[in-house]
Amino acid sequence: MKLNLKNPLVFFDLETTGTNINTDRIVEICYLKVYPNGNEEAKTLRINPEMHIPEASTAIHGIHDEDVADCPTFKEVAKDIAKDIEGADIAGFNSNRFDVPVLVEEFLRAGIDIDLTKRKFIDVQVIYHKLEQRTLSAAYKFYCGKNLEDAHTAEADTRATYEVLKAQLDHYPDVLQNDINFLSDYSSYSKNVDFAGRIIYDDKGVEVFNFGKYKGIPVAEVLKKDMGYYGWIMNGDFTLNTKNVLTKIRLRETGLVK
Repeated sequence: MKLNLKNPLVFFDLETTGTNINTDRIVEICYLKVYPNGNEEAKTLRINPEMHIPEASTAIHGIHDEDVADCPTFKEVAKDIAKDIEGADIAGFNSNRFDVPVLVEEFLRAGIDIDLTKRKFIDVQVIYHKLEQRTLSAAYKFYCGKNLEDAHTAEADTRATYEVLKAQLDHYPDVLQNDINFLSDYSSYSKNVDFAGRIIYDDKGVEVFNFGKYKGIPVAEVLKKDMGYYGWIMNGDFTLNTKNVLTKIRLRETGLVK
């Protein structure tokens, strides 16, 4: 089924130095930009992460330190990537929980404050897990009838994700709607305020913490009674995006920013 798009939709996948969204870095990014008229543009970039790629990560994606030693850093290509995804909605496989938060962190470290708050995010893995609960390779085999060659390379995973989403629309016509707003809502487990999901909206649209001793408690309420919690988060192992979001809420609640 051809996707019904109002805005361009960027499918993307990252290969990284590890799985910590706070500290790990991108070593490869591939994105496939699909336009409403069906035209496609693809780009794959190797990135120098400016840190050692652990052997455990290399065992998964096959990228060694020497493979990226002469590649540009993320900061050197950040503006071009931001320009390519500007105005587009975002799709990926496990992207809401990992790829999007990692990408946002890299942008922030590079000094690019890209605003993705008005974009729609489609996580094909969430759709798959809600309906079938398997891996990308199994999803590709199940929906597309093909074996996924070169799994865990950004390009192969990105294009497979695109093909799986189109096949899902064909496979579940009574469940899924060929509409980006619907797919974005359906592929989200919660409505995140920050990309890491540390702060979410509850069913009344109120920002609440999604972890720790104040889980489910409105952020504004916590900031009023326990300002030390704000300091703990700002000095702790949390993403820059989470800290920025929390600071904006704090400034809003104190009346400094409306």
